[in-house]
Amino acid sequence: MTDETPDDPQDAIDSESERRREELDDRIFEHSAGDDQEGIPFVGAGPGNPRLLTVAGKELLEEADLVVHAGSLVNSELLDEYCGHAELVNSVGKDLEELIPLMRDAYEDGENVVRLHSGDPAIYGAALEQMDALEHEGIPTYFVPGVTSAFAASATLRTQLTLNEVSNHVAFTRPQGKTLTPEEDHISDFIEMGDVTTCIYLGTHAVRDTMDRLLEDDHDPETPVAVIYHASWPDEDVIVGSIGDIADKVEEAGYRASALVVIGDAVTGAGYERSFLYGDWANRGSSENSAETEASDD
Repeated sequence: MTDETPDDPQDAIDSESERRREELDDRIFEHSAGDDQEGIPFVGAGPGNPRLLTVAGKELLEEADLVVHAGSLVNSELLDEYCGHAELVNSVGKDLEELIPLMRDAYEDGENVVRLHSGDPAIYGAALEQMDALEHEGIPTYFVPGVTSAFAASATLRTQLTLNEVSNHVAFTRPQGKTLTPEEDHISDFIEMGDVTTCIYLGTHAVRDTMDRLLEDDHDPETPVAVIYHASWPDEDVIVGSIGDIADKVEEAGYRASALVVIGDAVTGAGYERSFLYGDWANRGSSENSAETEASDD
């Protein structure tokens, strides 16, 4: 490996961002998700259960020489099953100034490098800044989607995030805090809309603050809320309540991280209406054809 110092990551990010404003990347029109591509793949590990890793992700991990992974956010069972042959590097506690040359040098030495994120790297994954820094160094990169925890939570709850006449929209968000100002926190707005299933990432520690703000905004305290800790992991836990009581339940359970908060009537799956997909609308073509056939036989 070389000892060459990479360009300043922030300069690289700014440069790539400016380039993106001026023109689209040709690879957008050359490749689709799931294609074999040149470069370092940024793979979504899924929510936790190794079986929820995509086929593409599995194949890339099995061929990898170096896997830079998101520490305890990636299930160790997945690492053991698919990455036992590879060098494993935990990215937790490492900044871009350390990660970028590590991946760059390994790739330039001919190694198969995989950057493994939890869930899907497109959802609160901070992947693009790493990719831009690598691209600026001449190292191609690409996304390999993963199953995000909201989908695992939906499966655990045995409901849909969208339900006819209950929820027409889904919001992926996070609570106000270090990286989100009160002005950027729209959770109350989503709840006010009424037909939105709101999925809060990175917010277990802020459940009480979030629910208190919703109550201050006069939202119905009986609105269903579910908190799914470690969705799809062996120690998964589900806490179901409402805006009015979920904070007490979460604090009693002792969870401060690694849980997804889901707010809205879709949590229970109650009260939905039969969709048009399998109703009269679905049969209208066959009915019209039957009528036409009968008319032609007269």
